[in-house]
Amino acid sequence: MTDRRRGARATTIVFVGPTLPAGEVRARLPGAEVRPPAGVGDVLRASRERVARIAIIDGYFERMAAVWHKEILIALERGIAVWGAASMGALRAAELDAFGMIGVGAIYRGFKTGALVCDDEVAVAHLPGEVGYVQVSDALVNLRDGLARAAKAGVITARTRDALLELARRPFYRERSWARLVGDGRAAGLPGRQLAALEAWPKPDRKAADARLLLARLAREAPAHRKRDRRAPKPIVVPRTWALRQLERLVLG
Repeated sequence: MTDRRRGARATTIVFVGPTLPAGEVRARLPGAEVRPPAGVGDVLRASRERVARIAIIDGYFERMAAVWHKEILIALERGIAVWGAASMGALRAAELDAFGMIGVGAIYRGFKTGALVCDDEVAVAHLPGEVGYVQVSDALVNLRDGLARAAKAGVITARTRDALLELARRPFYRERSWARLVGDGRAAGLPGRQLAALEAWPKPDRKAADARLLLARLAREAPAHRKRDRRAPKPIVVPRTWALRQLERLVLG
């Protein structure tokens, strides 16, 4: 038996990029290992390490293949707790919570209940990791949440909220922003005073808020190898399909 298997699992790996700065993640979850957004093979690779928990916040989906569902299932098969929130993590948690992945936050619940249905709800354009994954667009889910809060606060009417939400859906995800949305609202002839008030109103960040909820949950719970409840279904056994074996060879050598 190798030292990796004998040793106590004490590491938490967090895959994060544009949603929160790496420094904030380390401050909120001391001792965590912060890695770039998860792409295909990253969770599979992490599942071979001395790790008790894997938390997915951000993930790639355009410049490379997204993290596979079976990678996460293999981590769960190996007794690793896998958490997700805010962005790619919320998507995968909604898809895999029946198998044991743990979802946190309003975005996860939205995908789980069907209130959110499109992957591009959480997609953003951002700069490279060398400059901190700075976002250059706003996620539709953030625009949606902000409009709902603005209407509740009386900044805009429900009618204006609905019209702006329809306008927010139209652009490609890389072109979505609050500035673009307000401009589109003016071009559509929506009430100018309401748009001016919305423009000046502080904008909430639902994705960042959900990511912080996830980190708070992880900080409260000590990382440990998960024990299976006897009442739970049989342990996961992931079929090693041809495609999965090829990925394992590519990632693990």
